[in-house]
Amino acid sequence: MNSSNRPTIIVGAGFTGLFTALHLRHQHDLRSIILIDPQERFVFKPMLYELLTGELSEDTVCPTYKELLQGSNIDFVQDKVTEIDLSNKRLNLASGLDYTYNHLVLTVGSIQGYLGTEGAQENAFAFRTRENAIALERQLRDCLQCASQTSDEQQRRSLLTFAVVGAGPTGVEMAATLADLLPYWYAQLGGNIHEIRIVLINHGKTILSGDVNAGLKDVALHAFKTRTVPIETILGVGVKAVRGDRLDYQPADGTETKTLLTHTTIWTAGTAVNPLIQNLKSQIPTAHLDKHGLPLVTPTLQLLDFPEVFAAGDCANVQQQQQPALAQVAYQQGANIAHNLIALAEGKSPSPVHVNLRGTLMKLGLGYGVANLFDKVKVTGKPGDLIRNATYLEMLPTPLHDFKATTEWLKEEIFHHYHRPKSESATTAKQPLSPTEQRERSLVKALAILAPIAFLIAACFGLRTPPSEQDRQPQTNPPTQSTP
Repeated sequence: MNSSNRPTIIVGAGFTGLFTALHLRHQHDLRSIILIDPQERFVFKPMLYELLTGELSEDTVCPTYKELLQGSNIDFVQDKVTEIDLSNKRLNLASGLDYTYNHLVLTVGSIQGYLGTEGAQENAFAFRTRENAIALERQLRDCLQCASQTSDEQQRRSLLTFAVVGAGPTGVEMAATLADLLPYWYAQLGGNIHEIRIVLINHGKTILSGDVNAGLKDVALHAFKTRTVPIETILGVGVKAVRGDRLDYQPADGTETKTLLTHTTIWTAGTAVNPLIQNLKSQIPTAHLDKHGLPLVTPTLQLLDFPEVFAAGDCANVQQQQQPALAQVAYQQGANIAHNLIALAEGKSPSPVHVNLRGTLMKLGLGYGVANLFDKVKVTGKPGDLIRNATYLEMLPTPLHDFKATTEWLKEEIFHHYHRPKSESATTAKQPLSPTEQRERSLVKALAILAPIAFLIAACFGLRTPPSEQDRQPQTNPPTQSTP
């Protein structure tokens, strides 16, 4: 087959891969596009917490690729790529199918790493996928249910102790979310919420150390103290083993092993290179791999030895431009890869990718967040939570899904499904709203009216064909790659 008729294949349909495909179609690129991922559903990772808490539905946080790609003429293949032959531009799938490509985009991301900790992979709960969130919710509810029914004080204490390992952004957000969520669930079972312990454990001596969110450390520590259940921290220790009913750790400057009795350990520390990327090491010169085994890519996101291959996100290291693993980075990289693919098709040179960080966002409890805008302004509390949710909803893959998710979120805000349990049960009388709460309620009501209108307008403009493109005659059936 003539190489120009081969498809562009995108392996990995996370943020970067999915947005690369959608941007190509939005720019009316008519090449055959094949998007391959082993999962049926896209995972909007920044809002997995909302799936865990029930603030947003599964279809909102994890929509199917069938829904997202409807009408795009992008061929989605639900399968796992097992091998890539870079020299022959061929890849093999677990199903036995194989494809040849003209251009390849690698966006498979990383996988959960456990730092060689004994029992961690078998007994700890990860939090990266839809399945992880569902399994963790089941575990949390089971522990609370069992605790509410047992008279054994030591057993109840263990069931109500929840350990989070890793004080990066995911660990911090998880601990803060649980500190509001679990008391809410446990109060519904008639339990004493003050028996719940949320313990954040970290190898470093500070939280968020070395992360792009490091400047939010003090904000996060303040949130820890003001949650429904205050969060405990154990810092400067290494976790030695994770069991089904306990966690063993050791201070970095000591030899004594200590034990935390817990039935729930949530692991958010460390990542590992995706096995598919690991398997490419034999095809790429050692000098063109970083210390972790990730391929180095040019500022245009192309492999140094195979310029027809683009790689981005957590599965590549951009020379002189290492970027944090944020949704906004993945979104911009996807748009730039699409731009460069079109440039190559038109015989032009690809352009270096320039990522502009707009700031960072964190969820620090139910209805409580922080928005660090351009590293200049920090908005905390309920306003920070509103900005965080609105910003992430803006980044959802398609205008229609964006509008549906925003409508669901506003409905949740207006009807206040979640209420933090009162620390004292003696009073049940409804308290008048404070001036700050009244302002926040007014803001939500205003958003409830204005946001749907704004998103409808955005959807119309996003779906409308640009005037410069209206005279083009797109092919009815763009060529697709048949499997040998």
